[in-house]
Amino acid sequence: MSMLRKLSALFRGTAHDAAQSVVDANALKILDQEIRDADNAQGKARDDLAGLVARRRLAENEMASFHDQIAKYENSARSALSQGKEDLAREVAVRIAELEVEISSRGPLIEDMKTAETRLRTAIASTDQKIETLRREIDIVKVNESVQRAQASVALNSAGAQSRIGSAADSLQRIKQRQAVQEEKLRENQALEDRRTGADLDAKLRDAGILPGHTSADDVLARLTQKEVTIVTPRLGQSAPIADKDPA
Repeated sequence: MSMLRKLSALFRGTAHDAAQSVVDANALKILDQEIRDADNAQGKARDDLAGLVARRRLAENEMASFHDQIAKYENSARSALSQGKEDLAREVAVRIAELEVEISSRGPLIEDMKTAETRLRTAIASTDQKIETLRREIDIVKVNESVQRAQASVALNSAGAQSRIGSAADSLQRIKQRQAVQEEKLRENQALEDRRTGADLDAKLRDAGILPGHTSADDVLARLTQKEVTIVTPRLGQSAPIADKDPA
């Protein structure tokens, strides 16, 4: 029996630890749900307060009506007495007494309602403040949880990050080498094509100013200078015009 009790205690302890682990893993979700439950309870409390206020105001209206009736019946009773109608006056007095009983019985109930309203308002305000404080604390816990997860992720991956960076650098270097080889191939292919078509020789002739149709900046300036000289110099066989002199 002792062994069975130990096994039972072991199973209960294991179940408790497992349940506690589940609760701890979902603590934030549980807190959020508890906040929602508290908000729902607060909504029910506000509804109850509104109903209590409505009933108290209705009772106060009835009390005011009773007082108005008493004032009316008192005037009626005086009129009946002045006319010698004592029986009618007594009947009115009975009604006044009933109304006064109602007032005396309902007055304390209305005061109790007011006291309950004050207590309920205080409780609602206090609970609202506690819920808001708890909600702010939960927000802080959520932020800390996110930061700690990020820090744990960085710590877990820091060793592998260095190797991945090195691997990425190697890959980048291989890409650069492949691009350099490809560029060299393209230049060689272009050179072969230029030699096949004679484009390389044409380029050399253009650079030397030998290729027909080639015009350099010096050629353009020389041509413009030659035109200027031709315009200024008189043609052969023509004399330059002599300006008339003034008579002495």
